[in-house]
Amino acid sequence: MRTGILLHVTADDCGRLLAIIGNRNSPQKHLWRALIVLLAADGHGTIEIMRQLDVAKAAAWRWQERSTQAGTDGLLRDRTRPSRIPPLGTAIIERVVQLTLPDPPGQTTHWTAPAMAKVSRSAGNSCSHSGSSRCSASGPRPGQA
Repeated sequence: MRTGILLHVTADDCGRLLAIIGNRNSPQKHLWRALIVLLAADGHGTIEIMRQLDVAKAAAWRWQERSTQAGTDGLLRDRTRPSRIPPLGTAIIERVVQLTLPDPPGQTTHWTAPAMAKVSRSAGNSCSHSGSSRCSASGPRPGQA
């Protein structure tokens, strides 16, 4: 275990961790996290935990640290991460809303992503539909109308 990190597991937490390990319906990631914490609490070093559970050193450290910071509940939930797709700007949202206020073109009853892409041509992430609309931040791709 890293120096400076002491892992103390209360009797209640130990019972919860053992219940996670004993429950066949527990997600695999919760099982590994519980085992890492219990082994560390029993005094096993990081190298021994790595060897027994076949996990990386960073993973062992991460869950030992999370256990000390957030307890058993911290092991059972993943931290939130930012979306890989950035949110649309307010200007784009307002433009799309303004474009959808009038009736859609033709005899359609509602707006579809391809119809909005054709009308707006503002593109980027604001008008995308797999295969139907081919728009990008700089407009249509070369060779496509």
